[in-house]
Amino acid sequence: MTWVKICGMTNLEDALTAVDAGADAVGFVFYDKSPRKISVETAREIVEKLPESVEKVGVFVNEVEGTLCDVADRTGLTSIQMHGDREDPHVADLVVAKRPKLKVLAAVSMSQDRPENWAMMWHPDNVHAFLVDSADASKHGGTGDVFDWRASVPVLENIKRLGRIVAAGGLTSSNVGEAMRILKPWGVDVVSGVEAKPGKKDPEKVRAFVRAVRDAEAKS
Repeated sequence: MTWVKICGMTNLEDALTAVDAGADAVGFVFYDKSPRKISVETAREIVEKLPESVEKVGVFVNEVEGTLCDVADRTGLTSIQMHGDREDPHVADLVVAKRPKLKVLAAVSMSQDRPENWAMMWHPDNVHAFLVDSADASKHGGTGDVFDWRASVPVLENIKRLGRIVAAGGLTSSNVGEAMRILKPWGVDVVSGVEAKPGKKDPEKVRAFVRAVRDAEAKS
C-alpha cells in the first residue's frame, strides 16, 4: 500500500481526522517562518493522543542534530524530515547514530539542477525515504505547486536506486492518482491540498485525498 502522510498539523482535531481517514503518518512543522508552525508543547500533546501505529513526522529546516534529537525526544516523534535548502546530509548520519529508531526523510527539490546529485549526497542506509518536492530554495514546502511529473521520471528512477521516494508538491484528491500512475512512488505527502486555510485542515478534503490514493492503488 502507498504510504500516505498528511502534513502541517496544528491541532488534535485535524490529526485525528487524518488518522480516521486512514493516513499512515501525520506531520508537524517546526519552522518559525511557516504558517503551519507548531510548538513543541502542542505537538507533544497531540502525539500523546495518537495511535502508536501512526508515524509522527517532524519537519525541520536547516537544524543541527542536537535540536532534531531534542525535539524528537520531547514530542515523541518517530521520524524527522530534513527540508531545508542548506541541509548537511552528515547530520542525518549523526541523528541515526544517536537515535537508531528515528527515521529520516530527506527532501529533494525538483526545481534544482540535477536533483539526483543532491540525493546521492546522503548515506542511503540512513535515509528512510527521499521526499521529492516542488519547492525552491526560498520556499520550504506547502506551496501548492507541482513539478513536471513526466519530465522528472528519469531523474526519479535514479533516486529510486538509492531508496524509497515520497511524492509531494501540489497534490490534491484530483491529481494524486495521476501522480501515482506516472511517478510510482512509495508514498505521497500532502499539505495545502487538504486545507481550508494554512494550518487548518478541511476534513472532507482529507478523506477525499486518502480515498483517491486507495482508489488509484486498486486500479494499478
